[in-house]
Amino acid sequence: MNSDNNIKSKNKFFNAHYGARDWLAQRITAVIMVIYTIILLFFLLTTTNFSYENWSNLFQYKWFKIISFSVLICLFYHAWIGIRDILMDYVKSVIIKLILYIFSILWLINCANWAIQILWRI
Repeated sequence: MNSDNNIKSKNKFFNAHYGARDWLAQRITAVIMVIYTIILLFFLLTTTNFSYENWSNLFQYKWFKIISFSVLICLFYHAWIGIRDILMDYVKSVIIKLILYIFSILWLINCANWAIQILWRI
């Protein structure tokens, strides 16, 4: 009995103990991304003579940039939950799993940084 508790405490970081909270977070982020996509599609379909100017004008509003970046943060968090769950389920080596976690986090942080640079240049 005692050895089972030691194993559980040693592997707490790598075990699937996130459960319902992350399941719900992934669903909420998915709904936010769908709503944003529908709004963008509506804009694209209702704009006549769609051009780069129209697209650029949409992103001139600071509130739209903030909403767009918030949706991208939802996307990155959604991706992190999915990547983490896949790694927990399919990668058995703790060292390889840790390396892949670190790589994934750094990659997602870089994507967020890149998104900031792109959105605020428009």
